[in-house]
Formats: sequence, C-alpha cells, structure tokens
Amino acid sequence: MLSRTADHLFWMSRYTERAENTARMLDVNYQTSLLPQSAAVAQVGWEGLLSISELKPAFAARYGQEVRQRDVMDFMVRDEKNSSSIISCLKNARENARAVRGTLTTEVWETQNQTYLEIIRMLREGDFERDPGQFFEWVKFRSHLSRGVTLGTMLQDEAFHFLRLGTFLERADNTARLVDVKFHAVQSDFFGAASEKDQEYDFYHWSAILRSVSGFEVYRKVYRDVIKPERVAELLILRADMPRSLLGCLNEVISNLALITSNPLSETQRRAGKLRADLQYARIDEILATGLHAFLTQFLDRVNELGAHISREFLVPATS
Repeated sequence: MLSRTADHLFWMSRYTERAENTARMLDVNYQTSLLPQSAAVAQVGWEGLLSISELKPAFAARYGQEVRQRDVMDFMVRDEKNSSSIISCLKNARENARAVRGTLTTEVWETQNQTYLEIIRMLREGDFERDPGQFFEWVKFRSHLSRGVTLGTMLQDEAFHFLRLGTFLERADNTARLVDVKFHAVQSDFFGAASEKDQEYDFYHWSAILRSVSGFEVYRKVYRDVIKPERVAELLILRADMPRSLLGCLNEVISNLALITSNPLSETQRRAGKLRADLQYARIDEILATGLHAFLTQFLDRVNELGAHISREFLVPATS
C-alpha cells in the first residue's frame, strides 16, 4: 500500500515542481527577449529551450519547423498534448493527489485542486496573454504554496519523504536544464573581454537568469560583486547553501533517501552518494575548462538514472 501511495506523492511533487520550473525557464526567456537583441539571437534562445527540454520534435509536429516565441509559449503553457506543459503538469499533479486524497490533509488537497481549477479559468479568460510575466509569477507562487502547506500540515512519515524526494530530484533536473539552455544558447564569449555595451547587456541577461531562480539577492549577498557568468554557474551548481543549486538538491535527495531505507549499500544510495560527491568536490574553473554543456548533459543523464533506480527499488510494486 505504501508503494502505491508513495508513488502518487512522488509524482505529485515532481509535476508541481516541473510546472514551477517550466514557468521559470519560460520567464527567463521572456524577460531576456525584451532586451535589445537580434531576431536570430532571440530565436536561438527559444530553440534552446525546446532542445534542452527534449521537446523539439513534438513542437515541430504541432507547429512546424519555424520556432516562434508565441508558439513556444503556447506549447509550453496551455497545450495539453504536451505532457510537459504547465497545464498538463498541474493536471497530473492534481490527478495524483486525488488518487491518494485520503492520505493528504484537507489543505494539501484543496491547494492542488484550486490551483488546477484556477489555471483553467486564467487561460480561458486570457490572463496569460495579457501579462505573461505575472502569469509565471502566479505559477511559481502556487508551487511555493503547495510546498508550504505540505510541510506545515502533513505527517512527516515515510510517504512524506517520498514527496520531498520527488521535489528535489525534479528541481535538480530542471536547474541543470535552465543553466544549460542559457549558457549553451549564448553565442558570444561571456568569459572573455567585452565592450561596455556588451557588459551592460550581460548584466541584464545574467540578472534575468538569477531572478528566474530567485537568486539575484543571494548572488549579491554571497559575492558582493558585479555579476559574472562563472559565478552564476558556481552559485547554481556548487553552492550547497543555495536552495535551487544542483548540490543543494542532491543533499536533500540524500537526506530523504536515508530516511526511507535502512540499506546504505543499496544501488540507489550508491549512485546518489557518488553524484553528490562529484558535485561536492568539484571546482567551477575545472568544470568550465572541460565544458559546461558536457558536464550538465552528463549530470542530467545521471539524475534520470537515479530517478529510475528510485522507482524500481521503492515505487514499482513487485510482480509475481
């Protein structure tokens, strides 16, 4: 029984986190699209978002080969045929919550249910088209509310730890994708010398990225310096005290895994520990020297493998 309940809670939290992170990725692209830039550079950003989300073929099948901002936004927000769209994620989160409604507190269920009903109303009444930025803020707020209500009202038992596990596994995946899409899509060399105009553009570009992960004020507090790409990368990858960093997420994954298994030598524990150790002892200059894109691609593969091991070991019922 726990396996089925844990599975629904694991995926409820993953879909809620995915909706938030999709909103964050779209928001940073939307905000940077408002900066002065050529149409070619802007298009690279939208194509990169589809590529890193592994949705380019699905998008092309629905909208054709030309990648336009309006179509990408529509595809990633309201297209129910896209399983990674915000509407699909919130719908799936609600369905998983409904499947185990009896194990949830009233507040947790009502938050999930109201979020889905409200986004249906907002999309129908055109709130998204009127102010995309405000719409993305609303999606992020509802995700924050869901986590807060869960932490504040649910019994912190084994099922609760699976819920937290899903949140941080999904967050690690999406943070890696966000960092990769923004660094990989930029054509100019941000790590070399730049003109005064380029430096001004860089400030707004990297500020938008930091704000998309609620990291702008954190960056100022930690580094007390102008925004530099290598430090943005370090903050979002290697800082254990940054809530959305890769290392911060892996620390939470390890902590919650330890609370649901008494076998420290399990394959799942081993893989999670090794991935965390590789981040814990890494240096950003070494990562950049060997290639940030390659590093993040490998990280995504390993996180997906870790998720598969968690499902096999804890969530999928054994068959006779």
